[in-house]
Amino acid sequence: METTTIISLDDFYELTDAEDYFEFFGIDYDKSLVNVKRFHIMKEYGTMIKTGMANLPDDETQLLDFLKFALLKVYGDFKTGYAPSAADVWGMFKDGNLSGCASCTPATHQGGSCGC
Repeated sequence: METTTIISLDDFYELTDAEDYFEFFGIDYDKSLVNVKRFHIMKEYGTMIKTGMANLPDDETQLLDFLKFALLKVYGDFKTGYAPSAADVWGMFKDGNLSGCASCTPATHQGGSCGC
C-alpha cells in the first residue's frame, strides 16, 4: 500500500536549498543545471512568488499549487536556455554593496529595506 505525504505551507517555509524545493514538490530536475544556476533560479522564483502571493486567496492548496507551478515555470525557462543579462544579475549591487534580499541576514532583517 502506497502512503501519501501531506505537504503544507509550514513545511514549504522551512526549505532552504534550491534542491529542497524540487524535492518538496516531487519535481525531477537536472542536478548540474540547478548547481550552476541556483542563484538565478531562486532569484526568479522569489520574484514570481512575491508577485503571485499578493494576488492569491488564503487557500493553502491553491497556494501550494501556485508555488509548484512557479518553480516549474522558472526552472523550465532556465532549462530552455534563459540567461539573465549581467545587468539583471548585478543590479542588486549599489555602490559596491549588496541591496535587496541578498543583503538580509537573520540578524539584520527587520522587515525593512529590501522588502522581503
